[in-house]
Amino acid sequence: MSITNEHVINALRTVNDPDLHRDLVTLNMIEDVKVDGKKISFKVVLTTPACPLKDKIKQDCINAIQQLVDPWAEINIEMTSRVTTRRADKQPLLQGVKNIIAVASGKGGVGKSTVAANLAVALGRTGAKVGLIDADIYGPSVPLMFNEVNTKPHAIEKNGKTLVVPIEKHGIKILSVGFFVDPAKALVWRGPMASNALTQLFSEADWGELDYMVIDMPPGTGDIHLTIVQQLPVTGVCIVTTPQEVALADARKAIGMFTQDSINVPILGLIENMAWFTPAELPENKYFIFGKDGGKKLAETHNIPLLGQIPLVQGICESGDSGNPIALDFSSPVSAAFSELAEKTAQQVAIRNATLEATKIVEITK
Repeated sequence: MSITNEHVINALRTVNDPDLHRDLVTLNMIEDVKVDGKKISFKVVLTTPACPLKDKIKQDCINAIQQLVDPWAEINIEMTSRVTTRRADKQPLLQGVKNIIAVASGKGGVGKSTVAANLAVALGRTGAKVGLIDADIYGPSVPLMFNEVNTKPHAIEKNGKTLVVPIEKHGIKILSVGFFVDPAKALVWRGPMASNALTQLFSEADWGELDYMVIDMPPGTGDIHLTIVQQLPVTGVCIVTTPQEVALADARKAIGMFTQDSINVPILGLIENMAWFTPAELPENKYFIFGKDGGKKLAETHNIPLLGQIPLVQGICESGDSGNPIALDFSSPVSAAFSELAEKTAQQVAIRNATLEATKIVEITK
């Protein structure tokens, strides 16, 4: 029997995306099918380069063709990606950004900025185009974490507008109010001033085309959070907590804020930071100094994904202070934890885009 393109496509109709539970052909994930005798080639277009299931999907395709078409076929599969988006808004802000991921916490001190910076870097390492906005107006830390404290972004003229060019470091485009103020002085701004400064980072910068924009939110639940969801179509929120009850109580408030009817922004999942302490000299040991699995249990209670458990190690602090996020250190087990976090976050973004309504700005009427 001569193998035809139709034989291959029909076989691939039996292969489901493990997350979306629909077959690859229906999802338009199969492209460029070519058959030459027993040689079969095609592309599988994933929903993100960070897909944690790419190896399983590839093997499932091979198995389907061997079982349903020809067990001796020579199969060449190119695994590529096209990041999905569900933006249906016509807002002028960040038009070239496919997905906006807010990283939030109910309180300070849980390592939210460290998580946001390393999540952005880890997403960038997969090949995605990534930006990072430091929206923590009163305590901007991204310039320090990327060793750009004294850097001043330059401006360009584009389409009759003056736009700031984000700093590019480690392949990530970054902007922070910290680039424009004296790092030694406190910002004494009322709410509207802070909100206006933040809006400028969105509206007066040349961000270009991005797959993911990570926003490092300020701690708590306040004006800045409302400004962001009312001006930007936020794809979803990642909530950062530590395992102890005082942090979990505030994480519950953050979850409650984003899920209340008047806001209703999807929660992509929960990140448990400082899940355990591991000393450098005893890398196999885990000491649960803040309690065990508090974040995991909270995620289960609210029926939201646990995106990752990040250990507390000295290297995280050192890498942040030196301006080289630990996600860049391939030899570190913490880098592996952030890589897994990036994969799971991208996975939840793809699921969100495939199963929920289009993203749009929040219109709060009361």
